[in-house]
Amino acid sequence: MSNRQISIAIDAMGGENSPYKTLKGSEIFNNQYPNVDLIFFGEKEKIEKILIDFNINLLNYTIINCDQNVADTDNANTILRSRKESSIFKGLSFVKENKDSGFVSAGNTAALMILSRLILGMIEGVDRPAICSDIPNSKNFCLMLDLGANVSVNASNLFQFALMGCSYFSIIDPKREPKIGIINIGTENNKGLEFLQDAADLISNSFLSKNFIGFVEPNTITLGECDILLSDGYTGNIILKTAEGLSEFITSNLKEVFLKSYKNKFAFKILENDLKGFRDQINPQKYNGATLLGLNSISVKSHGNATPFAFSCALKKCYDFIENNLNQKIINNFKTK
Repeated sequence: MSNRQISIAIDAMGGENSPYKTLKGSEIFNNQYPNVDLIFFGEKEKIEKILIDFNINLLNYTIINCDQNVADTDNANTILRSRKESSIFKGLSFVKENKDSGFVSAGNTAALMILSRLILGMIEGVDRPAICSDIPNSKNFCLMLDLGANVSVNASNLFQFALMGCSYFSIIDPKREPKIGIINIGTENNKGLEFLQDAADLISNSFLSKNFIGFVEPNTITLGECDILLSDGYTGNIILKTAEGLSEFITSNLKEVFLKSYKNKFAFKILENDLKGFRDQINPQKYNGATLLGLNSISVKSHGNATPFAFSCALKKCYDFIENNLNQKIINNFKTK
């Protein structure tokens, strides 16, 4: 347990089934980390009512009332001009002014991206932030970025993503040198768009060359041969959502198969522990919480439809990033590039 006083600012209103989801998820997290200060930003009366109605027990928490919410339909202009009293704006403003803090939201992704960059600012040397999260594979999991922050990128952006990804990886597996790959339509050097080939050259000619394995095809992601996968946000977001959909398809269909007959139900009992392990390995809830790498403070995006357990996982990631000084690691990497 850290001796530092860590605070997590929480958008209590963002996403589906909030504030119940965010409060119940915070309770799950709080049971494991009771010394962390939790600051909820949102409609105070609604938050207090949910706490009472569902008997949610929290330690070390504060509620900051916010008169506005960011709607999913809000455009960039509305977010910037008319949402300064929203839970996202106030929560990020708190993080900017308080050391050892981070922000978690299941709300509007565009609003979180726009306001995080505006309020928190960028680390020197980073041109664009990147959304980064864990992707399960046969060995454990890998990191993938960008997952939607930038529709289009250039070679320099991908090189910066590699630097930030290594910083992230040093937190989750500090004893291992990560293998870095660029997602492409083929592994040959002459395959793919020009900016991908230029990015490969930049990484190959940097201190990361020892970690770089070249281009990686999407159908090999689950083999676990690569630890950090680089992509533009458009491609990365499609891959992520496809993987989540396939995970749900596989688990739901397996359940139907084992319910078809008494013989199948008996077979399920024999395989139950192994099947639960497989389900947990590909469960998107376990990997919930994508960080916006490259900002001056910690900002984490939870899925809008996350369950309370999934939201608690996003809070755990935020805590780990603060505890392990993720941003300082990124700054150090950019000094040595």
